[in-house]
Amino acid sequence: MTDRGDRGDREFRDKDRDCDDKFGGRGRGKPFFKKKVCKICTGKVKVDYKDIGTIRKFVSDRGKILPRRITGTCAKHQRKVSQAVKRARVIAILPYVSRQG
Repeated sequence: MTDRGDRGDREFRDKDRDCDDKFGGRGRGKPFFKKKVCKICTGKVKVDYKDIGTIRKFVSDRGKILPRRITGTCAKHQRKVSQAVKRARVIAILPYVSRQG
């Protein structure tokens, strides 16, 4: 009769689990993501409702405002981006919804 509690088998299976690189060598848990830095805080981008090229970076292809976790903006500048997008929509520089053809 075979013994189900064979230690050699268990150690071999545990070694296979440790080789999983998708978690960055930290074992099980959340995968490692690089922290995003607010581009507006660093001075690379200035938010203005008249500058459509800048505003389009913070809007999805469907016309929705992208969340902070996607764009990497801080809370203060996310509010400014949101306000600029809404102003641009009101004066018809930016569409409320983009057309899908």
